[in-house]
Amino acid sequence: MLEELLRCRHVEHRQLCPRRPWVVCARSLERNLRIRNGDAMVSEDFRKQALGYGLTTAHILYRRPDHRWLLQSFVWQNYDLFPEFPELRRFLTFWMKKLDGPLHSVRVAHCS
Repeated sequence: MLEELLRCRHVEHRQLCPRRPWVVCARSLERNLRIRNGDAMVSEDFRKQALGYGLTTAHILYRRPDHRWLLQSFVWQNYDLFPEFPELRRFLTFWMKKLDGPLHSVRVAHCS
């Protein structure tokens, strides 16, 4: 059943999204991945991979709040969608609002 959903290329879907027909099928796929396998649900990481997410790593340089001249490194890794990176953007928004260390630079690597 999962393979059928991943290969979903219905005519009406191509008409709605000719360049990325799998995006339209994402909701259907997401609903079906919630099916229980015994007592265990499908893992969140697997679900994200099936929906087109890829492993994203961000190397973040930020300034120390107490010593602005000193840069410190932080590595963030999560499954995210290329090229919008909604999870990374959410994390960076949180960082800028809640944490004291101002961002210096962010270098992103993505593997789907």
